[in-house]
Amino acid sequence: MPSQATTAPRVALVTGTSSGIGAAVVEHFCKLGHQVLAVDFNPAGKAVAGKAGAVFYEADLSDPDACRGAVTEAVKRFGSVDILVNNAGIQHVASIETFPEEKWHQIIDLMLTAPFLLTQAAWPHMRKKGWGRIVNVASIHAQVASPGKAAYTSAKHGMIGLTKTAALEGGEQGITANAVCPAYVKTPLVDNQIADQAKLNNMDEQDVVEKIMLKQAAIKRLIEPEEVAQLIAYLASDAAGAVTGSSFNIDLGWTAH
Repeated sequence: MPSQATTAPRVALVTGTSSGIGAAVVEHFCKLGHQVLAVDFNPAGKAVAGKAGAVFYEADLSDPDACRGAVTEAVKRFGSVDILVNNAGIQHVASIETFPEEKWHQIIDLMLTAPFLLTQAAWPHMRKKGWGRIVNVASIHAQVASPGKAAYTSAKHGMIGLTKTAALEGGEQGITANAVCPAYVKTPLVDNQIADQAKLNNMDEQDVVEKIMLKQAAIKRLIEPEEVAQLIAYLASDAAGAVTGSSFNIDLGWTAH
C-alpha cells in the first residue's frame, strides 16, 4: 500500500514495539505525523520509541490493569486514542501433549485477552470522536494451523473473531476493525523459533527456514517488518474508511495452494 495513503495526524497506541513489526509501525506512524504511545514489557523499547519520536510506556499486557493503564496513559498524554494496533505477541513451540499449561495461559492472556481489553478501553474515546481504527496483527496462523503451535494458533484464530465483532459493533460509530495476517516476518520472534522447530521436527536448524517456514510460500523469502507496517498504515488511514471486518493476508502466497 502507498505510504501516502494516510490521514490527518492522529493518536496511535501500538503494542509490542521493542522490535520487529511493532517497531516498524511506530517508526512509520511517527513519520506520518501521528502521536504514538509505544507499549512493550521490554525496557529496550524505550530507545526504539525515542529514536522514532514516540513516547514509551512499559507494561506487561498479560495484566488486565496494564492494558487499561496503557490507554489511560495515551489519553493523559495526547488527549485520546484514535488508532489501536494490537501487535504484542510471544511464541512457544511444543506438541499438545507436552505444551506447558502456564505457557498456554500466558499466550492467550497476551495475544487475545489483552487486545480485547485494549479495544474495550479505547472504544469510548473513538466513539466520542466518531472516528477510530483498530488493526489487529494476527498471523497466517489465524487462517491455517501448524504443528506445535496450539496456543499461538488458537489466539490468532480468536483475534479474527474479535476483529469481526468489533467491525460490526463499530460501523455506525465510525470505528473500523481489520486484521493483518503475515506469514513469517524477519523478526526476533521468528528467529527464536528456529531451535524449537528443529527439535520438534528432528531436523537441523539450518533446514527450518527452507523446509518449514518457506515450504508453503510462493515467494521464497521472509517478509520485512516495514512491508507489514505499510499495510497497517493504510488500514489506519482515512483512505480505508470503507474497509472493516476484513483479514488481509501478507503471506508470500502461503494460502494460494
